[in-house]
Amino acid sequence: MTGPLVPFREIVLKVHSRCDLACDHCYVYEAADQSWRQQPRAVSDDVIEHTARRLAEHAEKHRLSSVSVILHGGEPLLAGPERLRRVCEVLTAAVAPVAELDLRIHTNGVLLSTRHLDLFGEFGVKVGISLDGDRAANDRHRRYADGRSSHPEVLAAVALLQQPCHRRLFAGLLCTVDLANDPVAVHDALVALDPPRIDYLLPHATWESPPARPDEIPAPYADWLLAVFDRWDEQGRTVPVRLFDSVLSTLHGGPSLTESLGLAPTDIVVVETDGSLEQVDSLKSAYEGAAATGFSVFQDDFDAVAAHPGVRARRRGLAGVGEQCRRCPVVRSCGGGHYTHRYRADRGFDNPSVYCPDLMALVRGIEARTPVPELPDPHQLTDRGLELNRLLLARLHTGLDGRGGAEWARIWELTTSVDGPGLDTVLAHPYARSWLLAALEALDAGRPEAVATALRLAAYTAAAAVHGGADLTVPVRWCDGRLHLPTLGELRLPAARGVAEVTVAGRGLRIRHADGERHIARPAEPAPGWRPPSGTDGLVLDDLDPYRDCFGSPVLPRSEPREAGEWGRRLARARARLAERVPRFAGALAAITTLTPLAHGAEPVVGRHGFGALGLPVGLVALADEPLALALLRGARRAALRALLDVEDLYDMDGAWQHPTPWGPLPVSRLLAETYEGVAVAAYGGGARILAELGRALEALERAAELTVTGKHLVHTVRQEWEEASRGREHH
Repeated sequence: MTGPLVPFREIVLKVHSRCDLACDHCYVYEAADQSWRQQPRAVSDDVIEHTARRLAEHAEKHRLSSVSVILHGGEPLLAGPERLRRVCEVLTAAVAPVAELDLRIHTNGVLLSTRHLDLFGEFGVKVGISLDGDRAANDRHRRYADGRSSHPEVLAAVALLQQPCHRRLFAGLLCTVDLANDPVAVHDALVALDPPRIDYLLPHATWESPPARPDEIPAPYADWLLAVFDRWDEQGRTVPVRLFDSVLSTLHGGPSLTESLGLAPTDIVVVETDGSLEQVDSLKSAYEGAAATGFSVFQDDFDAVAAHPGVRARRRGLAGVGEQCRRCPVVRSCGGGHYTHRYRADRGFDNPSVYCPDLMALVRGIEARTPVPELPDPHQLTDRGLELNRLLLARLHTGLDGRGGAEWARIWELTTSVDGPGLDTVLAHPYARSWLLAALEALDAGRPEAVATALRLAAYTAAAAVHGGADLTVPVRWCDGRLHLPTLGELRLPAARGVAEVTVAGRGLRIRHADGERHIARPAEPAPGWRPPSGTDGLVLDDLDPYRDCFGSPVLPRSEPREAGEWGRRLARARARLAERVPRFAGALAAITTLTPLAHGAEPVVGRHGFGALGLPVGLVALADEPLALALLRGARRAALRALLDVEDLYDMDGAWQHPTPWGPLPVSRLLAETYEGVAVAAYGGGARILAELGRALEALERAAELTVTGKHLVHTVRQEWEEASRGREHH
């Protein structure tokens, strides 16, 4: 079974096949594959031109916005400045018209000169240098064939890159781990050179040729790297370290940042000096011919390599690792390790990494050293929801890019003039999110109503001006005979649609329209034609907002004030009952500020809105106090979890695993939602069977590989809630 064909965004071009050093840990010259001996020393014009043409065709065919070319070897500087110039010129001429070209070179640095750097500056070639630490560490492997040290020449190369005129070309340092070297001394030596990035690599090894391991040390490479991590952390993480940044990223639900870890598909193809197309170079550590594909730039395009079974096998993500790895809780971070490191003669690459204990200990060690912020409380969720709405509004403004014309420009100017607590009040309303998402979706889809939807900002601006007491007049469109001002209320107008001028008048507002003028002295009180949202005890029954229809279920038409008042009283009694029975959840309940009646359904519903809203089927409101209280509790938990998911990555790769639970196999999203809600319901009044089922569900969650560090923290909190509910039942 193979994965999908994925285009290459990065190629390695071998510009020279020999090296001026004799590093005894080099996978090109010292490993199983010795095909370098048959390669031409330097890349020819024909290979350069065919490679450039193939890459341009590939980028254009797959509509790639950018591609990277890494000039490699052997030692690429042995090709000489003139050959390197030819490579840069031909690649730039072919690729730059169709995609952004990112040129890089990876070198041992001993030949680097100002002539090279002037050339690289002309074409923007970034330079990465291999250096294994201080002189003692570097000389352990990186020597000339006659045994001389290469360290002074490498330091001279780094010094050239540190010059102000060349600093922008410095890509960073690559260091191969050696257990014989002092990890702190190595890291300090590298940091002292002020690189823009450090990349630590495990030495290439397989099950046939395993790495050196001191006796009775279960994970020595993890120990070495964690010593570096501690030093890096102690120094304030002043320089990015790709290995550590990758683990931290995946622990928090982000992508892998390196080919050697994580489940992201590899997208590298290698062009040898003779034009042959190969898989990733490190496979040469496995066996003779492991990287070969049989393709060449002279006869084949890059799609042929992308379709090669060996390439597609490395692009299968979770399906591409062995059964043991798929069950492992750190697989999202380690990804089964580097593909080459899985090789065993009898089973190919269908094995855990030969570094498996080290990768497990490294990920666990970094996770244990990573402080997890406290989960946001309801007030913080509201604040972060407001921050998200402001970001969405800024994106809407940028996305319109002048399409709103003078009307949008004027509204945006008025909005910025009332920026402050008043604007925060209206943008924090749950249905502001619904409007913003609708406007952005219309804009992204190019729908004709996009501008009109965006112009609803005027209603928010007018309401913000009223809240802030700003001396301002805002032109606001209305339709369907109703002018709605978020958080304030709705005015019925005689015409179906039009534009009204809304002006702040004392603590109220004045609305001028084509058929007359209305003065609303006290917006919180009903008046002829004017209706504010109904509410009691801090809970608003919003059946007015035109963007409240965001629950995937029909909303109830506008209710009569008398009916709304009765609903408010019933809901207030239910909330009081909850505050008495389950005080631990009082904060989440208090955070539900806006209820919208739904015409149908039997469950409280959370929709596409900001934190604080809940859709409540009208049938639930008619229930007795006890079942209504329980429905509110469940709804509050659903709303809180949705709000958390809006601002935190709680899990990654949802659906990749089905977890056995008391309710059948579930993906992690469903399992978390059912457990999070269920524990609150059990605290209100669950029996022993329900608590036992929830305990088993929590055990499944605690084993889930999908959870981020924040997700694990949430599960830990739910575990504490479950324990408290269990103790409460025993007490009663």
